[in-house]
Amino acid sequence: MGGVEDDEPASKRMKLSSGELRGLSNGSAFTEPIAGSSRDLMARPLPSEGDEEVIGPKGVIKRVEFVRIIAKALYSLGYNKSGAHLEEESGIPLQSSVVNLFMQQILDGNWDESVATLPNIGLLDESVIKSASFLILEQKFFEFLDGEKVMDALKTLRTEISPLCINNNRVHELSSCLVSPSHCGFVGSPRRDIVRAKSRSKLLEDLQKLLPPTIMIPERRLEHLVEQALILQREACTFHNSSDKDMSLYTDHHCGRDQIPSRTLQILKDHTDEVWFLKFSHNGKYLASSSNDLSAIIWEVDANGGVTLKHKLSGHQKSVSCVSWSSDDHQLLTCGVEEAVRRWDVSSGDCLHVYEKVGVGLVSCSWHPNGKWIFSGVNDKSICMWELDGKELECWKGQRTLKISDLEVTSNGKLIISMCKESAILLLDREERVERFIEEDQTITSFSLSRDNRFLLVNLLNQEIHLWNIEGDIKLVAQYKGHKRTRFVIRSCFGGLEQAFIASGSEDSQVYLWHRGSCELIGALSGHSGAVNCVSWNPTNPHMLASGSDDRTIRIWGLKDLNAKRKDGQSNGIHYCNGGNLKPKA
Repeated sequence: MGGVEDDEPASKRMKLSSGELRGLSNGSAFTEPIAGSSRDLMARPLPSEGDEEVIGPKGVIKRVEFVRIIAKALYSLGYNKSGAHLEEESGIPLQSSVVNLFMQQILDGNWDESVATLPNIGLLDESVIKSASFLILEQKFFEFLDGEKVMDALKTLRTEISPLCINNNRVHELSSCLVSPSHCGFVGSPRRDIVRAKSRSKLLEDLQKLLPPTIMIPERRLEHLVEQALILQREACTFHNSSDKDMSLYTDHHCGRDQIPSRTLQILKDHTDEVWFLKFSHNGKYLASSSNDLSAIIWEVDANGGVTLKHKLSGHQKSVSCVSWSSDDHQLLTCGVEEAVRRWDVSSGDCLHVYEKVGVGLVSCSWHPNGKWIFSGVNDKSICMWELDGKELECWKGQRTLKISDLEVTSNGKLIISMCKESAILLLDREERVERFIEEDQTITSFSLSRDNRFLLVNLLNQEIHLWNIEGDIKLVAQYKGHKRTRFVIRSCFGGLEQAFIASGSEDSQVYLWHRGSCELIGALSGHSGAVNCVSWNPTNPHMLASGSDDRTIRIWGLKDLNAKRKDGQSNGIHYCNGGNLKPKA
């Protein structure tokens, strides 16, 4: 028979029904044979491709393939009787009788017979036959070792596996197992019969991945097709901004405009001058803002989405141009215009340290993800890295940054991103000391890094926003138009579910929104009475957006159908209202 001898009683040997064979490679438990199984039908050959009829309104679904995939899904779900009945009623077997024989030979450990059966199951590619034979004989080799039959394992390796002349590295690994069998994993394991059964079913799974899908349908094929259809519907849905759990198989997926933040829920009025910068914390529980009034504010977001003032941070002698959250959201950096960087404790609002350089001013700030170092752009065009106590660790001199520039550090701490020229952005690999550049034809005013570190959103002087892929070869992938920018620095951001949207401020007092993938302008939010300088989308709440304006206010935007009206019109500098609206694109 070519199999490995068993020490166990005959009653413990496996003989599975056709239904069990179908569910086996799915990791399902071994069960008793099913009464009335359709094993007799398995001898019936699969219909040839020319005989297949099509179903469905478009006429693109082959009936035989459709039925076989449904049967496979039923067996995978454990509905063995239903799968067998489907095969019987349709007359379409899931697998041919030869494939069933092959699977049973694998489970019984009849290795020589299973290798001999391989060419008969419909395999035409000699390389696939060799690769499948290698997997089978490898299992035979291991079971000999498991039974402490080292000479039989050696013979299998020398006379059966090596002559296949493939996968030489694996052959060397198997040779090492002969020298030290204990390194092979299961020698001497308890309940050897269970270990052997599991390893044989795993072998079937590996063979299934190797063999053509027409012979053995891949696991979870129906689930894969359905998921693929749902994902395509989601990607085609312009306004998709809700959890995937809300998607249903009963209807085609389509989100309405009501999934996009379009209603002013709050107006925050604690700044006394233009609001220049906004940033939600990573956990979405705080919002930081900076202003021309020389201050920054930490706002707290409650469980219901209400925003209240937590700390007003004073101490800068010049306008505060930007802020940066530590990776754990416990600390905040603020940077004055060509002045100093201050580090604050979010819980207490205390200033923990002031970072300065004699004779120069700092223009930007960012955290290293380890929380132990900070980075700052300097108005002498260099970028410096500091320890928390103020000790300067490193300084990259030369044309590294501008007096007006954003500064980003990727979440692995490897890449420093800064505007190095009016029309160029530097991507500095601080470990490899390699520089790459994004070069634009227009003056760059600001940029924003995506959460996955793969994309950079670049605002330009010519009223365009460009999306660059910075992973691998740098390439321009999208452009967004429609907002207004003539004089001021206007900032944009990624946002929404899986950052599927782009938001930007505008000098016409509106917030503009685009679908990131299609570049479609999906609307503009009106309500501010001055230029909108900055926007920030809550990373944990896709329905919450903030905007800061020259009108000295911050607006919190939410869904239109959210009941946000409060009895108290104003509280602690916060005005609650129902104003603002989403204007569809022209």
